[in-house]
Amino acid sequence: MPSPFAQIKSNWKSGVTVSLVSLPLAISLGVAAGATPLMGVITAVWAGLVAALLGGSHYNVIGPTGALSGILATYAIIHGAEALPLLAIFSGVVTLGIFALRWEKYFILIPASVIHGFTLGVAFIIALNQLNFALGLSGLRIHEDFFDNVVESLLHLSRTHVPTLILFALGFIFLKTASKFIPQIPVAALLAPIGILLGYFGEKHMLPFAFETLGSRFDDIAGHPWAPISFSFSLINKSALIAGLTVSVVAILETLISAKIADGMTNTRSDQRKEVLGLGVANIASGFMGGIPATAALARTALNVRSGATHRTSAGINAVVIAVIALVFLPFFKYLPLALVASMLVLVAVQMVEHEHFRHLYRHDKTAFALSLVVALITVIEDPIVGIMVGAVVSLLLFVNTISKAQGEITLKKNKQVLGRFQPHELKDLEDHGDMLVYRFAGQLTYISAQAHIQTISEITSSPRVVILSLRNLFYLDVDGLDAIAEIIEMLESKGKKVGLSGINPLIAPLIENADWYPRLLDAKRVFPTTSQALEVNWE
Repeated sequence: MPSPFAQIKSNWKSGVTVSLVSLPLAISLGVAAGATPLMGVITAVWAGLVAALLGGSHYNVIGPTGALSGILATYAIIHGAEALPLLAIFSGVVTLGIFALRWEKYFILIPASVIHGFTLGVAFIIALNQLNFALGLSGLRIHEDFFDNVVESLLHLSRTHVPTLILFALGFIFLKTASKFIPQIPVAALLAPIGILLGYFGEKHMLPFAFETLGSRFDDIAGHPWAPISFSFSLINKSALIAGLTVSVVAILETLISAKIADGMTNTRSDQRKEVLGLGVANIASGFMGGIPATAALARTALNVRSGATHRTSAGINAVVIAVIALVFLPFFKYLPLALVASMLVLVAVQMVEHEHFRHLYRHDKTAFALSLVVALITVIEDPIVGIMVGAVVSLLLFVNTISKAQGEITLKKNKQVLGRFQPHELKDLEDHGDMLVYRFAGQLTYISAQAHIQTISEITSSPRVVILSLRNLFYLDVDGLDAIAEIIEMLESKGKKVGLSGINPLIAPLIENADWYPRLLDAKRVFPTTSQALEVNWE
């Protein structure tokens, strides 16, 4: 294993490169989250450093991100920016609880459609939240509801400061164009100095107009990379519980997804357990130092890989360099025009929306595509927390609806000739059910799907004299499923049919063999190792 000195030598360039992008983004995303620029920097420093030391990925860069901005901004409007550090601590504790219970493996149960819909909604929130900065509007009434704030901005379009709007548009075009044609260069780091000069010249009346800057919006953006936090028991309530849980879920998902993408780019394998542990401790550290909740940043992680990182040392160097640059240069950022902050955040919002995923959903699963749009709409109009919760519940209901249908195959025979093989839902439309019918269960038979199988089998006409229940492809059976088999057998026998079992899967054999009705079938020699043997028997 290379020595620490060798790791620093191999990763300092990538760490410094990422820090040049991370600092202006940390400032911008701190503002987007309803916090202060300094709180964003504190988060990038402490969450990034702790995650680099304790995490399980060699490439993930942890810090403030757009994925959490919508949730945090809504929470900050209601409870104030001073509540965000406590929320970071709470979400970190929840994350550690999930780690202790080993629940992180269940996070894959939230489908991609919900995640993409949530991300789309958050992207709209980030972009629309920049209206005031982009248009040069100030002094507007602040509402608790995000949508009301957007309406408030639109109602005051007549007060748009044209130079500010032009600066925003030029900044966005520059960022978008440069990131496309020279992706190897951290364009945000190029734009920030230019903006600081423009803001300085405007404030010193060296330009015919002035721009609203970070310094004019926030009293003092400089300081040490830590800040005292204010604690109040009134902040520990149901709202904090829901917000903390949601932040933790989103943070874990984003972090694991980012680690997986980095693994694909580098042909390596991260330790998911350690990464969740590192994330939890990182958020607690960020909160205690006065920062906000953090998660892995996909774009910064990708830049870290492309810049030549080989070890988590790069992410650690990134955090340290951010702290050093902030101590020296952060006072100058007070001249950064809010219009350019808005252009950076709008670019972040645009890059969050992965168009190919929505095209993929639309092409292959229009229901999932529609769900993603519904989640995005709820996220924007109602609340990000409500959006992801509704999406998760609806996706679960859709999944339950799918597995509640009878899964299997039906074979019809007549005069020892196969009439055909059909899906269970096709049975009711068939006029001839033959004289022998094989009903093959597939997958699982539980309380969810039991009634669907009972309903399907009840539609068997009087023509089949023999019904074989094949259990070869039945891999899971619960007590309700076992009772359903008993009900099916009783129903078929009451109609004068002879019932046999075939190919009992070893995974469910213990439960079947302990059933009250099983010995009777066994004594009647109606239990067969295979369906072929069951069909060869003389059932007369």
